[in-house]
Amino acid sequence: MTALDTAALADVADSLDARMASHRADLEALVRIPSVSASGFDAAQVRRSAEWVRDKLAERGLDNAQLLEIDGAHPAVYADHLHADGAPTVLLYAHHDVQPPGNEVLWSSPVFDPSERDGRLYARGSADDKAGVLLHVAAVDAWLQARGRLPLNVRIIVEGEEEIGSEHLAEFLDRYDDLLRADVVVVADTANWQVGVPALTYALRGLVDCDVELRALDHALHSGMYGGPVPDPVMAMSKLLAGLTDERGTVAIPGFTDDVQPVSETASRRLEALDFDEERFRGEAGMLDGVELIGDPDRHPLERLWLQPCVTVIGFDATPVATSSNTLAPSARARVSVRLAPGQDPLRTRALLCRWLEDNVAWGLQATVTPGSAGPAYLADPFAGPARPAFEAAARALAAAYGQPVIYQGLGGSIPFVNDITERLSTDPSQPVPALLLGVEDPDTRAHGIDESLHLADWANACRGEAYLFAELAASLTGRDGLGERSAGAE
Repeated sequence: MTALDTAALADVADSLDARMASHRADLEALVRIPSVSASGFDAAQVRRSAEWVRDKLAERGLDNAQLLEIDGAHPAVYADHLHADGAPTVLLYAHHDVQPPGNEVLWSSPVFDPSERDGRLYARGSADDKAGVLLHVAAVDAWLQARGRLPLNVRIIVEGEEEIGSEHLAEFLDRYDDLLRADVVVVADTANWQVGVPALTYALRGLVDCDVELRALDHALHSGMYGGPVPDPVMAMSKLLAGLTDERGTVAIPGFTDDVQPVSETASRRLEALDFDEERFRGEAGMLDGVELIGDPDRHPLERLWLQPCVTVIGFDATPVATSSNTLAPSARARVSVRLAPGQDPLRTRALLCRWLEDNVAWGLQATVTPGSAGPAYLADPFAGPARPAFEAAARALAAAYGQPVIYQGLGGSIPFVNDITERLSTDPSQPVPALLLGVEDPDTRAHGIDESLHLADWANACRGEAYLFAELAASLTGRDGLGERSAGAE
């Protein structure tokens, strides 16, 4: 694979560098908008965030900047720049909604007030995924400032519901299908292998979830006066949830893994070849001394993380310890989240999960199971087939920007948009449109957690990498020179 000619793009890179302070100021302004899309938070802030992104895209030279609306949904944002006749079209994806802050007392600095420490910008959304939004803005702006044009056509979609499972994505895609036509999709919502080491992600797990509530009483009871013959809903819920996994921590629901796609020898060798260090991984996760890795010990930890299902309890409602008394709670409620492996049917697995929860309640408690989201895993082959030229273009661009070769990796997380859009854009269901998943996070980012942060130098490299990528895609997908000519007066 030939290296990218960075000298031919020096004016674009210089333009980007000269304006990174402005892009950072924009990122901090966007981060200050608490655009939590989860229920119970202020939906007006999510709309405010969308409006800010719309206005910024227009300010930076994109056309047709607008909100995309669906009844009952948080707004998405769209803009485009379609002036490169005969060149390919790239669809740039990011999302402007963010996770809830969690326990704000535990944050080292205010959740939505960005703070820099040791080269990292701390705040909710600083990395996931408002850095992705501004990455697209910076890359487009670099070309327009340097040359007044782009080497390819660009469409941008900035979703407002990714953090709640893209609840209305199918409706958005149906209504706005004509705005999303593209030859390749670039998603700025994944992680790099390490700080300073870029990655292209080719595998994502799917996601299903549900809520389960167990009720035993119509009111709380004195635990001494009634405890013993009267069952405890919290204990019943604990027994139920514990049965979801076996002693190794793998999913124990009968039939649940029957449709998991087998891991090929080639994929296994690819995992073994990666520079995986278990102690480093434990440190990145913040695992305490003596805590064991779980899952099938005969499978590589990365296989367990990227290519196998797992079950997690992500929410639990019962009497808080701080306000507890000697009483039996009348009910308990939990939210169960399952990440899916490639090959698994999300509707089938969600049905199995819900039915198992209903069928395994102890002591005759009343159970209400409410199905939630359901999205499949994503798996691409970056080394063969029609996606290969796009992956090679991205590998050249990122290697030039970071000064390090690209790592090909999977991620344990889920991005519902990727499967839906790549299949919808394809004329052949067996050959989805290529999707390039670029990293703005790193192992220390703590996305979704306390003290989420963005490594600012890596973010600058990612912006440069996407600016380079535009030229590489223009060349590789059409066979013509994507470097173009410098604008008049450029050195």
